[in-house]
Amino acid sequence: MTPKKKRPSRLTKALLETAAGMRKSGILDGPTYDKITLRHLGPESTPKVAPMTAAQIRALRERAKMSQAVFARHLNLTVGYVSQLERGAKQPTGAALALLNVIRRKGIEAIM
Repeated sequence: MTPKKKRPSRLTKALLETAAGMRKSGILDGPTYDKITLRHLGPESTPKVAPMTAAQIRALRERAKMSQAVFARHLNLTVGYVSQLERGAKQPTGAALALLNVIRRKGIEAIM
């Protein structure tokens, strides 16, 4: 049995809209607004991570001027897994894909 995705209620939507308006007008500061959790924001606000090809992963590593071993250490992966990703034998998923997308957007310095 798959769990149903819970949609935000009308009240939750109204409160989130009010909070966003308060943030824009400066009444509500950033850290306080950021405390609103993903549970309240709903699934449509979940950040999307783009899939990456083997060539893109290799290019990221080479741009960082790292060996597969060093790159794997920084991502907390095995060297064999990095090798499989670069050959296209496996596709990154989960946390590995999220980290690779961060590196693509912000550079290797973002995770160091």
